[in-house]
Parts: sequence; structure tokens; C-alpha cells
Amino acid sequence: MNREIPFRLAKLLLGGAFLVFGLNGFLNFLPTPPVEGENAKAFLGALAGSGFIKVVKALEVIGGILLLSGRLAPLGLLLLGPIIVVIGLYDATMDPKGLPIITVLGLLSLFIAYKHKEHFAPFFKVRADHCTFQPEEPKA
Repeated sequence: MNREIPFRLAKLLLGGAFLVFGLNGFLNFLPTPPVEGENAKAFLGALAGSGFIKVVKALEVIGGILLLSGRLAPLGLLLLGPIIVVIGLYDATMDPKGLPIITVLGLLSLFIAYKHKEHFAPFFKVRADHCTFQPEEPKA
């Protein structure tokens, strides 16, 4: 059995989900479930009213395409990671019925990130020259 198949399947599922739901933000081809709770309504209303949700949906489409392309999966994960975190926080605090789906999407993203760990390793390396503040010497 080819060892790449699980990673390709994970990219297909995660990339496909974000591509479809991102496009739905522009084309409205899937029904939108009703929003429950005043906090959730206020949060989503602010995103929609400001136009910020269109930026998020565009990033979902771009991230989904990058994942599906296969060659730029780390860049796709870099775009989608913060979106996955925010959706998870929204579900955890305002709409818990979405937690199973975002948990699966989060686990898929971690699985794909593990496959591309060499691309993400520099983010976790501590370098002394980047971690200390050294003020510049005043010029005379």
C-alpha cells in the first residue's frame, strides 16, 4: 500500500471542505442553518456587516485550492490554520454543535502538517538573536 494515500486523502477532504464552504460564501448554493444565541448572531452579524467574512471566505477558497494542488499544501495550511482556530473557538464558545466537524478538520490539518513538518520546523526553533531586545546605540 502506498504510504502517500492517507495524506492525499486528508488534503482532498480538508481542501475540498474549505473550497466548497468558501465558494458557498460567495455563491450561496448550500442552505445556511439558522444562528442560535445572541452572541453568535452579534458575532456573525459583525463579520457580515463589515465585509470581513468575504475576506475569510476568499482565504478559505485560496487555502483549499493550495491544499488540493498538492505542491503548496504548507502554504494552504498557513492560510487555513488561523481560520480553523477561530471556527473552533466560535464553536466552543457560541455554537457547540459544530465542534465535531471542526475537530475533524483540525485533526486533518495537524495530520497534513505532520507530513510537511520540515516546512513548519523553523517556526518552533528558538534563536537567541531573535528572542532578545537589543536597543540600537545612539548615534553621536
